[in-house]
Amino acid sequence: MLDIDKIQKLPDEQIVLITTGSQGEPMSALTRMASATHRKVGIEKGDLVIISASPIPGNEKYVSRVINDLFKHGADVIYEALAEVHVSGHARQEELKLIHRLVRPRYFMPVHGEFRHLKQHANLAQSLGMKEEDIFLMENGDVLELSHKSAQITGSVQAGSILIDGLGVGDVGNVVLKDRKHLSEDGLIVVVATVNAEGKLLTEPEVISRGFVYVKESETLIDEIRDLAKESLNKHLAKRKNGYTTIKNGIKDDLGSYLYQKTKRKPMILPVIIEIPS
Repeated sequence: MLDIDKIQKLPDEQIVLITTGSQGEPMSALTRMASATHRKVGIEKGDLVIISASPIPGNEKYVSRVINDLFKHGADVIYEALAEVHVSGHARQEELKLIHRLVRPRYFMPVHGEFRHLKQHANLAQSLGMKEEDIFLMENGDVLELSHKSAQITGSVQAGSILIDGLGVGDVGNVVLKDRKHLSEDGLIVVVATVNAEGKLLTEPEVISRGFVYVKESETLIDEIRDLAKESLNKHLAKRKNGYTTIKNGIKDDLGSYLYQKTKRKPMILPVIIEIPS
């Protein structure tokens, strides 16, 4: 065992590193070695890397990226698909049974893993004589209240991912994320119309495109959108029974159907109506 700063003094064949990064974690040591961003260790041709782990579901892409990068640097990589080099760090049933018999819990709440793993652990506890009512299968956020005489699930609290956006913590919800996803995939069309108090158009509608089409290269389509927006505005302004909200929704429907027919895309459509008093 020696300090990592001293490995430069030893021949490569005398050095073995045990390091983090078996799941391709972006900031782990192995990932930084593979991407040549580690400050003290580099991967060279002839190095042997053994990844003694199975990718956790969802991490396959990150693990594959690390393995590819290691091969690019000339390393020989041994991983699960090539050899049986992984031994699970999780206890097996007989080991769990031993713990249950030694501890003999009054109440039992299995933890770690997916719900199916919790259920199997609960079944194991029942097979050893525990009562079903003394075993608690919990979801994230469930509250288990314990006293000297009892244990019971008494409610739930908010739990899950907390999104941080700039200075805001937890203030970005599903609606905002859905809108951002929509904008990132299909872009935005803004239709600005100026009307007088009687509901008559004063000028041609202005069409602004962001992330949908490049205006200078799609002038024909923009002109068609402008003409359709004008036609839709006049049609809905003539009715004008329920205020501008109904008119805006009508414009969204008319333009949305047309644009999908023309482009097979569904940009977010934002009508803006400015009323100029007489």
